[in-house]
Amino acid sequence: MLTVTPSELTKLLLNVAPIRPVFIWGAPGIGKSALVEAFAHAVGLECVSLLGSQLAPEDLIGVPRIEDGKSVFCPPRLIARDTPYLLFVDELNACSFEVQKAFYSLINDRRLGEYTLPKDSVVVGAGNRAQDSAIVKPMSSALMNRMLHVELRPSVREWLDWAYTVGIHEWVIRYVETRPDHLFSAPPKTEETFTTPRSWHILSDALLAYGREIQPQEIDLLAAGCLTPSHARSFAAFLKQLSGSLHIDKILKGEQPLPRDPKERDVLFFIVQSIRAQLAKELPPQKDDCKPQHRHLASQAKRILVELCEINVELASVMVVEETGENARNLPSWLLVDLIRDLPRLAGVVKVK
Repeated sequence: MLTVTPSELTKLLLNVAPIRPVFIWGAPGIGKSALVEAFAHAVGLECVSLLGSQLAPEDLIGVPRIEDGKSVFCPPRLIARDTPYLLFVDELNACSFEVQKAFYSLINDRRLGEYTLPKDSVVVGAGNRAQDSAIVKPMSSALMNRMLHVELRPSVREWLDWAYTVGIHEWVIRYVETRPDHLFSAPPKTEETFTTPRSWHILSDALLAYGREIQPQEIDLLAAGCLTPSHARSFAAFLKQLSGSLHIDKILKGEQPLPRDPKERDVLFFIVQSIRAQLAKELPPQKDDCKPQHRHLASQAKRILVELCEINVELASVMVVEETGENARNLPSWLLVDLIRDLPRLAGVVKVK
């Protein structure tokens, strides 16, 4: 199954959804519901949302009543409408198998029991993936084969464009611009907070509610309640760096030294992570593809590592050690080889693929 960005999904819905049902897969909190609702608004359709995990078969086909000695099913008022609309079934793959069977005729024939959706109505489904630690059930092959399937992935650029238009807190915007790899993290296997576009929106609302007088410990509290623990610590450190005189671009250029005060270790940790992310983003995977600016950046990375080793070897290892996971961003192997050759005291903490 191929993945799509939010803008690609909107185009797909515009072209395909009027003629065939579309099912959107994706992790919690990446904006599936909001995108479907925005699409419905854009094409002039009312969006009627159902939550699959809370549905029973009678919620779709209705309950029977007797007319002229025969039973007739009366569909729910929420669904039985006279004008075209978009029926959005969120968490469709969390439905019981009985409810999934009730969807067969809806998706094939746009019909529920004796009720047929008005002409030009649209049906869209969405659900989380099994690896997201969400409530999901196996989707029957018959239901799976009745829809077009795509997987939504977050887009940092599109999210930032949206964030500017809706008034997301400036601290959140500036942080995501600095650490685009922190827009989203994979859901953990344990019960703890994790970062998504939705959780950034929640944090923004909380920061706006507190206002300018918010205290550092309150920022720590809000970030920890919304984000992946490491992202929360990094966000708090970023704000300390933001209010100070340290600038990552100047540190990379050699115009400013790394902070050495033990009280600024959380700020240093954020700076190290940010430099690592920039190196992973800008340096090419193959050394033969390096241009002069890449070689200069690699040289600066070696200089910063030497300085880090003098301050804290543990943080030096954070800069080069291999990460794992869906959003891992690692330094190119050729740079790690150069580091081992040129900086022997780091050889024990560098893992080369």
